[in-house]
Amino acid sequence: MTTIKTVYVIDVESGNLQSLSNAIKYIGGYDIKFIQNEEDFKQFDSKIEKLIFPGVGNFGHFVKQLHDRNLVQPINDYIKSGRSLMGICVGLQSLFKSSEENQFAVDGLDLLSVNLNKFNVDDPIFKAINLKKSVPSIGWNHVSEIKIGKDEDLDSSKTLYGINLVNKYYFVHSYAAILNEENTKAVDEAIVKGWEFSFATYGSESFIAAASYKNFFATQFHPEKSGIAGIRVLKNFLDGNKYAKNEINIDRNSSIEKTLSGLSRRIIACLDVRSNDNGDLVVTKGDQYNVRESNTEGEGEIRNLGKPVELATRYYRQGADEVTFLNITSFRNSPINDLPMLKVLTKAAETIFVPLTVGGGIKDLVDPVSGELVPAVKVADLYFRSGADKVSIGSDAVTIAEKYYADNKQKTGKSSIETISATFGVQAVVISVDPKRKYVTSPKDTTMSVIEIKDPAKYGPNGEKYCYYQVTSQGGRKVHELGALELCQACEALGAGEVLLNSIDHDGSNKGYNLELLQQIKSNVSIPVIASSGAGKPEHFQEVFEMECGIDAALGAGLFHRGEYEVNDVKKFLLNNANMDVRLETDVEL
Repeated sequence: MTTIKTVYVIDVESGNLQSLSNAIKYIGGYDIKFIQNEEDFKQFDSKIEKLIFPGVGNFGHFVKQLHDRNLVQPINDYIKSGRSLMGICVGLQSLFKSSEENQFAVDGLDLLSVNLNKFNVDDPIFKAINLKKSVPSIGWNHVSEIKIGKDEDLDSSKTLYGINLVNKYYFVHSYAAILNEENTKAVDEAIVKGWEFSFATYGSESFIAAASYKNFFATQFHPEKSGIAGIRVLKNFLDGNKYAKNEINIDRNSSIEKTLSGLSRRIIACLDVRSNDNGDLVVTKGDQYNVRESNTEGEGEIRNLGKPVELATRYYRQGADEVTFLNITSFRNSPINDLPMLKVLTKAAETIFVPLTVGGGIKDLVDPVSGELVPAVKVADLYFRSGADKVSIGSDAVTIAEKYYADNKQKTGKSSIETISATFGVQAVVISVDPKRKYVTSPKDTTMSVIEIKDPAKYGPNGEKYCYYQVTSQGGRKVHELGALELCQACEALGAGEVLLNSIDHDGSNKGYNLELLQQIKSNVSIPVIASSGAGKPEHFQEVFEMECGIDAALGAGLFHRGEYEVNDVKKFLLNNANMDVRLETDVEL
């Protein structure tokens, strides 16, 4: 009979712990118990042999939760006892000395005396070609260096808990233990004392990707979101297999493109989810947001392309770097009671070990049953606890941006963007932008930033030589006197961490992405931009990634739903035809 061991997980209600729990269950042989405060720690202390310390979000908020729950001393005592502990993301960062994220005002646990700094948007290698580096860093990176063991005869094929120089791991953070002069000195001193490290590079900045000392181990990346390569790292920690043999999935070809950032070209599979006329949740897709079949009598039934969990799992197994669910009818129904969508997330997260984003109806709401006001941050927490890693805000972002400009760019700290990013970090907030081209005769005809149309064949219906992209909400039905660029800039200022840039003009067209819109937005914001709407073949992905502005990710929907291409078909095309760096992890099982 197999003995079930228990893994204890510190839970200070900061982000998605569902996926970590699912990853542990997937590995098998372990039960999970959560520790939320000092009383829980005291209750389980004598039984704990494996403790995981995960976290997502703002360093100051996270460390404050540790103090408020009286967990600092128990964690320090546990580490000193020599028992096994693994930190993940902010769980790693909180064990350092301090973070610039809170102007160094909040002290970490100081297990390693290094400071956390924000990545430099004006990175010299980007600035040399008039680009800004996207911050936060969101995507798949490889480890550039591993320093393990003091013994000269240490087998070079060994790894640090399975971390190797070949596989890609999922990083999502704005702050890191960057190897400046002060931190490098601290790391060198730590190595002499027996610490072991792996390092990664984002642009020109190297930082600590993982650290280990005796039975302590922590990663900046999310192993539970790094596919099977990450699950192996987590399994090696649980099994106590510190110097595991390499589990190489693919050869790292030195001739493959090295992106400026170091991140792979990110391919996202998107599923528009809504209820059909029978009340069943289906994945659908339309032309310019019309998702009903057309017939001689007018509009037909909702286009049904499959079940959400089944399709999402298929795309994960095909190599999708992320999966996005957009609940396109949630503006009519409160997501507080939208249990089917929460169940979709919960079920998908059980076997999908890449990041999940969910969008639809994330705003301050009134519970239709109790009449109680439920703030957006609580609505987001529902999704995070069901398995989401990021939330996408659409219609509410437009309202927030309009108020921001009406108030002369004053922040209130109360909008959904501000409250969610303050609690869970800017990387948790994606802005979904749904703009439509509007032609103008002259830049003087609007206060919005316009684009000059160079190609006469693309002039407006009355010969207009200028346009801007007018923002819509509620699935394209409501038009606002606000430009897409102005919306994105407002949301970035308020704390959004990523832009999902759609285009109603290109949606469902299969003619390629809206390059002029992407160029305008990406050239004027510093956060990552995801290209969406219009992809019909692999060449369109190549085209958007070759843009000089440096698009961060590309999203596909219809071409995958229709079965015309698999996700890995696109990736292999990018690799073989354009020598682009893509993540090709073919293993989907341990």
